[in-house]
Amino acid sequence: MLVTLNEILRDAKEKKYAVGAFNVPNLEAVMAVVSAAEELNVPVILAHAELHDSYIPIDVIGPIMLDFAKKAKVPVCVHFDHGVSFDKCIQAIRLGFTSIMYDASGKSYEENLAETTEIVRIAHSVGVSVEAELGHIFTSAIGGGEGRGAVDSSSYASLDDCYTNPDLAKEFAEKTGVDALAIAFGTTHGVYLTKPVLDFNRITAVKDKIDMPFVMHGGSGVSDEGYREAISRGIAKINYYTYMSLAGGDAVAAHVRVKKEDEKVFFHDVVLAGMEGMKEDAKRAMKVFNNK
Repeated sequence: MLVTLNEILRDAKEKKYAVGAFNVPNLEAVMAVVSAAEELNVPVILAHAELHDSYIPIDVIGPIMLDFAKKAKVPVCVHFDHGVSFDKCIQAIRLGFTSIMYDASGKSYEENLAETTEIVRIAHSVGVSVEAELGHIFTSAIGGGEGRGAVDSSSYASLDDCYTNPDLAKEFAEKTGVDALAIAFGTTHGVYLTKPVLDFNRITAVKDKIDMPFVMHGGSGVSDEGYREAISRGIAKINYYTYMSLAGGDAVAAHVRVKKEDEKVFFHDVVLAGMEGMKEDAKRAMKVFNNK
């Protein structure tokens, strides 16, 4: 069942759970995530990041994502993640995506505000939800850099300089009319090189200013306790990709290793092994996000 981000997060916010948003840069990832969601009977978000156009163009993977969403037994939002250009956001809308995330977090606050406001105006006119980002998500040395706002934390004298400012968040949300806001409180895009130190009080401080669905970017690698704490404070959408992709890679490596030296390795078996690895990791994450 294809739904918008606004629809899928409204229930999550009211019932205090989070919906997983999984980047799916190939058919096997789409199948793994939808199958996992259906087995658990939970809503899910299929996402395509603009950066992943280098893996597979949006006009190729987009129709596949939409087809699986429409046929799914659970609510599925098809989301364009970290869109850094108007043209790509418009392309996603025209393809039928029900949600877009416009990422101008790497620009000045004024530019972010003005550009996001215009994207919201366009998207809302055709019933498409919009997510935006305020603050800076850290990036690791491995697999990071998903969005334009991702930064190396060492470039800031104080973490407070890159975490989301509660007062600006209130003004930004009210002036732009976004449906969801990605906030920065210490998470990292890519593989965590050290244990993450998350400022959960920052989520509460932002929520005290404005009551809307908040998004955790860089969600992979956070502890189960960390997820639950963030959700209890207002996180309703969690972006998840890196560790699911690693699980798929590990499953492929294990499949190849168990083969005898003279035994043939068929690509279709390798693909199925990777898909099953991603599915099991996605299920594990969904159970935590949905308090199962």
